[in-house]
Amino acid sequence: MAALKSDSLSLRGLALQFARPSSPDNYKRNAKWRSPQAAVIPDFHLPMRSLEVKNRTSTEDIKALRLITAIKTPYLPDGRFDVEAYDDLVNMQIVNGVEGIIVGGTTGEGQLMSWDEHIMLIGHTVNCFGGSIKVIGNTGSNSTREAIHATEQGFAVGMHGALHINPYYGKTSKEGMVSHFESVLSMGPSIIYNVPSRTGQDIPPRVIHTIARSAYLAGVKECVGNDRVKQYTDNGIVVWSGNDDECHDSRWSYGATGVISVASNLVPRLMRELMFGGKNPSLNAKLMPLIEWLFEEPNPIGLNTALAQLGVVRPVFRLPYVPLPLAKRVEFVNLVKEIGRENFVGEKDVQVLNDDDFILIGRY
Repeated sequence: MAALKSDSLSLRGLALQFARPSSPDNYKRNAKWRSPQAAVIPDFHLPMRSLEVKNRTSTEDIKALRLITAIKTPYLPDGRFDVEAYDDLVNMQIVNGVEGIIVGGTTGEGQLMSWDEHIMLIGHTVNCFGGSIKVIGNTGSNSTREAIHATEQGFAVGMHGALHINPYYGKTSKEGMVSHFESVLSMGPSIIYNVPSRTGQDIPPRVIHTIARSAYLAGVKECVGNDRVKQYTDNGIVVWSGNDDECHDSRWSYGATGVISVASNLVPRLMRELMFGGKNPSLNAKLMPLIEWLFEEPNPIGLNTALAQLGVVRPVFRLPYVPLPLAKRVEFVNLVKEIGRENFVGEKDVQVLNDDDFILIGRY
């Protein structure tokens, strides 16, 4: 209470500084614009006062992860989460040596979730699997207010780290990016996600180097390419490749710590081998046709189609995502046969689903 009282007094003092003089003439002559700092209380995050929660996982623990899966979110025919299928999928990741998962990322369709759904899924994942795998919640937003609120809630329900994107669509200045990230970094270990193809705006190195002063910056998920990866790793900044097709070279030739992967939803054991087993160009080449197939249409369209064909999830899509066309579904069956069904998640035979097998949901 004393801390709250003190903060409220300081706010009152700031408000008095900005009060207009009683005389309009005096106001015009003497007014000097100041930044409206009265609404800003640095590092004032009520749900994060517990040191037990904040220290559950250190930034160094997150920095050490080499294989992180951007996990898929499965659905029931009415559009709600299929928690049973989700749990099975997460268990498959753990059994095959994946070290961390991103919950509600682009691959997990966080953009199609309400925040209630989003935080519930993070909390459920921590509750069920937090002792076996690191849970990183995608609590980023193009709204700083939403990002702060969601990140507070995510850490309060026990997530080990946060994933933060730069403000998309409306975009902002470089100084705005720094302020946005600094507003959320103080809450716990965080990964910054740079994917200009989705946000429409690159996060330049100057921004990353500025926020790297924070003890809670775990590193960067970088999708621009391996030259950028090397630029960061040469300066001691941890990087995960955000591109499955580049991750082998990122890891073994450019200094990346590992990958935040989509393909590991399907072939976690092979992706682990790619990240842990040293240079392996033959395995990389073996996986490349699958990776190229996955990203012919925007992610997660390919992944959703593939997991449905493997019988791991129900063939339910939240719009605007729709399955790949029949010819591509046939192509996937052939890819599974070439790579080996035993290397993929699930136990059912891969099949070519018909158009009528899929359920597309717009309201849920």
